[in-house]
Amino acid sequence: MKKKPLLSFWQLWNMSFGYVGIQFGFALQNANVSRIFETLGASVDEIPILWIAGPVTGLLVQPIIGYMSDKTWNRLGRRKPYFLVGAILASLALLMMPNSPTLWFAAGMLWIMDASINVTMEPMRAFVGDMLPNEQRTAGFAVQTFFIGASSVIGSLMPYLLTNVFGIANTAPEGHVPDSVKWSFILGGVVYLLAVLWTIFSVREYSPEEQQAFHGEEDAESDAPDHADAIVLSPRDYYLKGGLALLGGLALTMAVWELSWDKGLYILSFGACGYGLLQLVAALFYGRGKKRGLVELMHDLNNMPSAMRQLSLAQMFTWFALFAFFIYSTAAVTSHHYGSTDPRSELYNQGANWVGVLMSVYNGVAALVAFLLPAMARRTSRVKTHMVCLVVGGLGLISMYLFRQPGLLIVSMIGLGVAWASLLTMPYAILSSVVPYRKMGVYMGMFNFFIVIPQILAAAILGLVVRTLFHGHAIFALVLGGISMIIAALLMLRVQDEQPVSKSDPETSAEATFSDALEQPTP
Repeated sequence: MKKKPLLSFWQLWNMSFGYVGIQFGFALQNANVSRIFETLGASVDEIPILWIAGPVTGLLVQPIIGYMSDKTWNRLGRRKPYFLVGAILASLALLMMPNSPTLWFAAGMLWIMDASINVTMEPMRAFVGDMLPNEQRTAGFAVQTFFIGASSVIGSLMPYLLTNVFGIANTAPEGHVPDSVKWSFILGGVVYLLAVLWTIFSVREYSPEEQQAFHGEEDAESDAPDHADAIVLSPRDYYLKGGLALLGGLALTMAVWELSWDKGLYILSFGACGYGLLQLVAALFYGRGKKRGLVELMHDLNNMPSAMRQLSLAQMFTWFALFAFFIYSTAAVTSHHYGSTDPRSELYNQGANWVGVLMSVYNGVAALVAFLLPAMARRTSRVKTHMVCLVVGGLGLISMYLFRQPGLLIVSMIGLGVAWASLLTMPYAILSSVVPYRKMGVYMGMFNFFIVIPQILAAAILGLVVRTLFHGHAIFALVLGGISMIIAALLMLRVQDEQPVSKSDPETSAEATFSDALEQPTP
């Protein structure tokens, strides 16, 4: 079995450069979509349910695209066809989003934009596992983290820069999005497409024959377990899991209907029903001997590697915290720090622009910390490094309540940036080392379940929590997020990194640094 060659620094650079465009789009979305919704008439407690597009599209699109890309090979390659299609669609959606004439149109456009970004992003994650040997994967994901942070700085700052440097209007008549936001999205669409095209044309993917030589993989038709701790479920197990999920979802649906609970809980009940139905359909086909498509996806979901299971719970608490920040950062800062809840006022729009600056700060910190993470993990471990970073991020979110001066929120964002850098690097480095190569895409996509499920939960309950428990004070949603992130750090104590590495030999360490990569020849 051949060993994959170590790539040079500039090959790592080209391989991940597409993330400049991906994260430029996400940065514009995270910093401005709530602002667009409020401008078009949404109330504060309606915003979470409007944001449901992101997690739902990620839940559906990423595993499907991962499954498809695992089985694709054409003239463009294995993953690159999906890079191209996603980039074209996402760029068009970015052009349309700030020109939405109504709230429902903007909500629908968010669905399209988020689905398109996910089509590009999931194969880009798997691309690192495809192209790099295990000892370079932490460095590979760290390069992605650098691009995510650096491009997010610019993307988040765009309305602020266009207003204060180029004099583009930052306010507009009621019901209209300011020109500063519109031009930001236009530039974002152009950057997205060009960055992804750079990766497509500058990197050659390994052919299926080369990958088989690297991995010595078993025949794709084999029913043998993909990993040592796999437990092959019977059709009866599928029926049991599916039936229980379906009954639980139906019971919650009836409770919401009869007791007049918050309608956002329908998201959870319908999700449980959908999961149950998928398990039952998979069981039906599995029993008939059909083990492809949906059945194969459900089989892989039910038989994840143990390290993936261990990471999942920590991921869920972390992303609940981050989604609370994404949803409520604008409402919290404009009300708690600027004292305005009127989207038409100059004070509100100053606060909204400052949110963009704050997001650029935490992303900028993440870009810098990305260079430190491989060395930190080599000296301790990937798990311990991630734990420390999550604690720092949780304290950063909690401090947003304590700091009343807007300028001090930069300190909060430094803490969040440390956690963000680790979140984009360490879990994926661990995961890519323990999943089978031929299912790298589908498992990367399924790992996204533990990102989007807490986002769906946040979208379903945070509106109710802020309206009733917090009496409309959005800042407390960020405090809740900080507590959730600290809980995630504690849950990392359960995680066993199944690929221990030598800390004394940098040539075989999974935490190979960027300087190590610079010294490697081009294959």
